[in-house]
Amino acid sequence: MKQKKYKVTIVGGGSTWTPGLLKSLCVKKEKLPLKELVLFDNNGARQEPIGKFAQILFREENPEVEVIYTTDKEVAYKDVDYVFCQIRTGGFKMRELDEKIPLKYGVVGQETCGPGGFAYGLRSIPDMIEIVNDVRKMSKDAWILNYTNPAAIVAVALDQVFPEDKRLLNICDQPINLLKSYGKIVNIDFHDLKPVYFGLNHFGWFKHLYNTEGVDLLPEIKEKILKYGFDPADKEERDPSWLDTYHMVKNILENYPDYLPNTYLQYYLFPEYKVSHLNKDYTRANEVMDGREKKVFTESKKVIESGTAKNSPLAVNEAHADMIVDLASALANNTNEEFIMILRNEGTISNLPDDAMVEVNCVVGNIGPRKISVGNIPTFHKGLIEQQYAYEKLAAEAFFEKSYKKALAALTLNRTVIDGYKAKKILDELIVANKGYWELL
Repeated sequence: MKQKKYKVTIVGGGSTWTPGLLKSLCVKKEKLPLKELVLFDNNGARQEPIGKFAQILFREENPEVEVIYTTDKEVAYKDVDYVFCQIRTGGFKMRELDEKIPLKYGVVGQETCGPGGFAYGLRSIPDMIEIVNDVRKMSKDAWILNYTNPAAIVAVALDQVFPEDKRLLNICDQPINLLKSYGKIVNIDFHDLKPVYFGLNHFGWFKHLYNTEGVDLLPEIKEKILKYGFDPADKEERDPSWLDTYHMVKNILENYPDYLPNTYLQYYLFPEYKVSHLNKDYTRANEVMDGREKKVFTESKKVIESGTAKNSPLAVNEAHADMIVDLASALANNTNEEFIMILRNEGTISNLPDDAMVEVNCVVGNIGPRKISVGNIPTFHKGLIEQQYAYEKLAAEAFFEKSYKKALAALTLNRTVIDGYKAKKILDELIVANKGYWELL
């Protein structure tokens, strides 16, 4: 039987993460065979060099695929099978404000956590709703695989607007990044680790990490991190801020040793420490603009000028890229592989609200993900998650109702803020900075 070939559209084709995704689609072309690949972006000038890079790469590595880059929704969404979303509403200019405004008030300035994540989330929601509506008008059965940050708030909002859309899936690559790093500690390929994970997006823990023989390696990995520290698997390629982020896992374990934490928990557990070690004048956004951003567009230009992508540092598949392609493949081929995904709880974590959008293990086949039960979680983790979910839910409600009251309540609940006076000052400044993106009454 002839294998079906698919049309895939990458929304946010001008993203600096697109080259890795392009390479992964080439490397995994047998798992997810394509007939057409479309890069779609509302910023045509930004997308063009990456679109040309894509055409050169595929000509050399996957020549049977037609590669198009466009700003036309109909070209992007008509008769599409898979839509990969990785948008950044407001670009790095707004990300910089997300990070720097909270820091002025002694509060964590971070892309997805705290007030910065709140502002980014409210910018992302309307664009994601528009994307889903547009896709459904032209391709009602397409799988929409969403990477857009902050995934937690976006997932809550999309679940409210599209509660019955079973082909709209929210994912994040940080658990995979951590698994790769844990595997390196014990000299095991991360594909041979079977995790048990629970929490919210960027707010979760590994409860177990089994090897292929069924041995839980969590105690050994914790012991080694406490003794030697923790680095990302690809530390040579990481910016300094990411190295510090991973190093903090040791500090978290010293104080809260039950489970292996997601790195983002440091912002919620040690907010004062994190603020004291963040540069309010040069944040992660500046680091990315001066680093990855320049590298991607400089290297894209070199590939275009030379006419070949061979030996290009951009032609490397990355963890986030492999995950989304593997997920699409599992849906297409009914492989029943396990992935960590963001879905409505509905009893998966027994002692959390059913409507919480939790991040848990799922088995994925052609009917979509099936969640694996976690059971009850301890009081400490339950309390932290319930507070964080209340913040996420209020943030989404603040957007839909344009409610200043609920926005203020959300930020006051967030563990990176806590203080109501600070929350109000930061919120008032974020409203001004985000004029034209969202408003509150």
